[in-house]
Amino acid sequence: MRPETIAIHAGAEPDPSTGSLAPPIHLSTTFEHGPASEELHGYLYVREGNPTQSRLETALAQLEGGERCLVFASGQAAGAVLLQSLSTRAHVIFPDDVYIDFQNLSRHLLAQWQVEFDVVNMQDLKAVQQAVRSNTRLIWTESPSNPLMKIVDIAALAQIAHAADALLVVDNTFCTPVLQRPLELGADLVLHSTTKYFGGHSDVQGGALISKKTDDLFHRMELVRRITGAVASPFNSWLVLRGIRSLFCRMEKHSSNGMAVAQALKDAGAVKSVHYPGLEFHPGHEIARRQMKAFGGMLSFQMGSREAALRVASRVKLFTNATSLGGVESLLEHRASCEGPGSRTPEDLLRISVGLEHEEDLIADLRQAML
Repeated sequence: MRPETIAIHAGAEPDPSTGSLAPPIHLSTTFEHGPASEELHGYLYVREGNPTQSRLETALAQLEGGERCLVFASGQAAGAVLLQSLSTRAHVIFPDDVYIDFQNLSRHLLAQWQVEFDVVNMQDLKAVQQAVRSNTRLIWTESPSNPLMKIVDIAALAQIAHAADALLVVDNTFCTPVLQRPLELGADLVLHSTTKYFGGHSDVQGGALISKKTDDLFHRMELVRRITGAVASPFNSWLVLRGIRSLFCRMEKHSSNGMAVAQALKDAGAVKSVHYPGLEFHPGHEIARRQMKAFGGMLSFQMGSREAALRVASRVKLFTNATSLGGVESLLEHRASCEGPGSRTPEDLLRISVGLEHEEDLIADLRQAML
């Protein structure tokens, strides 16, 4: 089946007891078992698994083309469990524009977990190759990156990882499997904050890891999730599952709006630079054309100074100043202020999540904010 069809039907079998097409939400925290804790119905306790979560995991695995999926309370929890599941003294290579809270995690917690790491510019494949050590077990990347929208060659990174007997994980949150399919490009794991485009309405938090294989690492992650309690709640699993059904339609509109807004910003005299892989002058445009179906609804632009950026942020009327992304509404954020101490983001940069409004209304709002 094609992915558009999978999104509608995966994990959507009618409820066997009622025939309902909308899946039930199983809120029970505990399940009947036998006198020696035998699983009579496939479940024992909510932290170990529940039927609604299982439906979501089935849907996400099928949608990304992996064997198995684990869902979590947040995307951050998903990434943390992956790192906690690595062997002692494992070495990880991160990109220089990795999401801020994974930067914070690497700075503050990896040493306690006895995991080593380096940070490199992953647009430079030679730099990645030079960073590989004998104990490198994981290369971690984002494409596009957050918030500079850097594009990396996923297939080339997979080759580097596999030559070193390491794995490649791709944070695919900005693209979703609608726009980019990392497992087909050679990645071993795909990470998502399902809070974003999968949920799609700014009303649910969740995360996911999809694995190409059901290997030892997958089983360790499953164990760490159960022990640490980083599971997804049944209701949040249900909301993400519902969001998947309209994902393809929404991503098409996010992408067309994103391109229109990026083009308008490119032509705005007040804007110093625009970061959007759909623009031909973007350094990663050719790679993005090769590995992405479309270019998404995320972009950032620089105004030349912090003061100019904050002035635009204070004057928008249709865009809302808020963090996060992927909802139906358009958001704008002065990213360096949000990220706080330790941010590597330029002070003049604004990141925007382009929503589903009419593109001309969005463009008009940005134009009036720059007057």
